[in-house]
Amino acid sequence: MLQKFSADPRDIAFCRALLCGGSRSFFAASLLLPGRVRGPATALYAFCREADDAIDLGDDPAAALTRLHQRLDAAYAGNPEQNPVDRAFAATVECFAIPRALPAALIEGLAWDAAGRRYQSFPELLDYCARVAGGVGVMMTLIMGVRDPHALARAADLGVAMQLTNIARDVGEDAAAGRLFLPLDWLEDAGIDPSRLEFTPALAGVVRRLLGEAAALYARAAPGIAMLPLTCRTGIAAARRIYAAIGEKIALAGHDSITQRARVPDREKFALAGRAALDTLSWPGATTAPALPANLFLINAAIAATPPAEPNAAMRVLMLFERLERVQRESIPA
Repeated sequence: MLQKFSADPRDIAFCRALLCGGSRSFFAASLLLPGRVRGPATALYAFCREADDAIDLGDDPAAALTRLHQRLDAAYAGNPEQNPVDRAFAATVECFAIPRALPAALIEGLAWDAAGRRYQSFPELLDYCARVAGGVGVMMTLIMGVRDPHALARAADLGVAMQLTNIARDVGEDAAAGRLFLPLDWLEDAGIDPSRLEFTPALAGVVRRLLGEAAALYARAAPGIAMLPLTCRTGIAAARRIYAAIGEKIALAGHDSITQRARVPDREKFALAGRAALDTLSWPGATTAPALPANLFLINAAIAATPPAEPNAAMRVLMLFERLERVQRESIPA
């Protein structure tokens, strides 16, 4: 990290409390991130969580979308709305030179949710997953100080894999709310009427197919973790294992995500986190596999963004003297 992260610790604490209740998998994995990353990552996820909830839980999605764009504009203008999440988010995007295109892509994906958009093919579904999850993976990588395009591609793979897992887990819950994310041509091939989703061997096959695509992306993502700073690898590896375990729970239930919702107990999450620490000792070598086409615009936006400027030697010396002077001043009794 080349600039000091300036968010108020009280704002970060608010964001952490918000996620502790509603994003337990992220919260568990975040405990393994170094403090310099955990704060801004928490701010980022809190903003994403609030954005998602505004669309999913609000009474007026159109008004919620307008408000989200206003909040994003204000954050990028350096004048965030006066609430803990927006202040912490604004500090994060400024400190780590996160281009506006990345959180804007998330909001675009949420607009598709609000419109009840359905996806005819798997590539169309990937376009959606890139927006609501691939971009989050890219933003997290920028927060860790990594801007290598191959690392960004693998981070986007991981985000999309997680979103595919979420979709596979929530088929029944989404159907009850009038939402459908499974590719329509997959359902047609399986002889399934999208308007009458119920658990059948045919639907189990569609869920299995989706989890197979997610598993392939989890495998593609693994080498990218080795491209992250050493202190960040365990936290991201833990998130990868925890989300992949959700898919394993679905498989153990016969790929039935209509009558039940797969969950990974907290005790198992911490066990997976322990295994993730061992993973980081033996990651496969770096891969140059091309980015998913759906993720390319996110990666290009991140690469084009100007990274935070590193102070030159003279400036670093000046900053050191200022820091010493401040410490001395604060240590003198009033």
